[in-house]
Amino acid sequence: MSSAFSADVIVVGAGPAGIAAIGPLLAAGRRVIWVDQGMRPGGQIWRAGLAQPWARQISALQPHAGLRCLFGHGVIAVEEASYRLRLQNLLEPAAAAVLVQAPQILLALGARERHLPFPGWTLPGVSGAGGLQALIKSGWPIAGKRVVLAGSGPLLLAAADSARAAGAQLTLVAEQAGRAALAGFAAKLPLAKLGQAAGLAWRLRGSNYLTGSWVVRAMGSERLEALLMSDGRRQWELPCDALGTGFGLLPNTELAELLGCQIAAGAIKVDASMQTSLTGVFAAGECAGIGGVDKALIEGRIAALAMLGRSAPATQRRQHARTTSFARALAEGFALRPELLQLADAKTLICRCEDVSLGELKEQRSWRDAKLQTRCGMGACQGRICGPICESLLGWPAIAAARSVRAPLQPAPLSKLLDS
Repeated sequence: MSSAFSADVIVVGAGPAGIAAIGPLLAAGRRVIWVDQGMRPGGQIWRAGLAQPWARQISALQPHAGLRCLFGHGVIAVEEASYRLRLQNLLEPAAAAVLVQAPQILLALGARERHLPFPGWTLPGVSGAGGLQALIKSGWPIAGKRVVLAGSGPLLLAAADSARAAGAQLTLVAEQAGRAALAGFAAKLPLAKLGQAAGLAWRLRGSNYLTGSWVVRAMGSERLEALLMSDGRRQWELPCDALGTGFGLLPNTELAELLGCQIAAGAIKVDASMQTSLTGVFAAGECAGIGGVDKALIEGRIAALAMLGRSAPATQRRQHARTTSFARALAEGFALRPELLQLADAKTLICRCEDVSLGELKEQRSWRDAKLQTRCGMGACQGRICGPICESLLGWPAIAAARSVRAPLQPAPLSKLLDS
């Protein structure tokens, strides 16, 4: 038999946006149910531990009588015609489903890494830059290993810093954006961001950092042994034990789609108060548009105030304007070059769950045909990785809508969907 809980607000996500919203909601007397797949607050960016002052604030709030934390739980379904969410305990698969309901929901769903395929990208030793960073923070032994970070964006440098601190031999950081684009991005950074960038650059001093460069192929018989690199003029081989690739982030929108929220430009569409197209449903942070931790924090605060019927003060509106300006600069400065979309050959796997190659997909007319004929997108990730790849490489439009998001949002026993 399922457990059922009700509250005034459900906050889904315990990253920066969710963390910033919890305090104002509880201070106003709202009863809050806080849901996250992780076992503690922090999200992906603070998975190794909350940054201060948030760690102190959340530590003080967690015993609050109005807060029910359901960490280690994932949303698998939405009850029709209501904002009742069905959850499963990710650590105890045999446990009964949990039903939670509230008149208001804040979606702080975060984002996931964007992957682009190239020959050899499925070899052991190749991972996303964020995934590599998570492995390192979880204690994966990387000391002495030859590590390369390649792709685009600030996440490469953050992952490189983690690898350096863990004792890795940082062989190369390859940024696909050109020097002029990076200079333009740096010129738009506020002083605080420039200070952060300078600190990161100092810690990575002496590391080999190349702009306008990218991985063409990963090579190895049973696992990664070397990379074929290019700068558009020449190619060279580089010995390598671990490769982390990062091509930006993609907003997590599946729960919003299941609820019926409008999606625009790949993110949950929100107004100035962070309300979605559905009354009572708000979204904040990366799921409402990629822009970094500062944007997520301010949007969490704005959303919480809106849920309380209050308008954000002028200072917060100005802060939000600055963070959205940074988000635009981020997108422009690290726009992906077209060569990256031409690396995969006919034998390159696109759908890793179902072992579907690019050659097989090119024989199909649409995402729907690909699912029917090849099972692309039918595996455990449910198209979260291969769907955007197919949109980029094959031009299949509106891939998020074509995915027809439906329950369960993640693999779950049938019993979790049937019990009540």
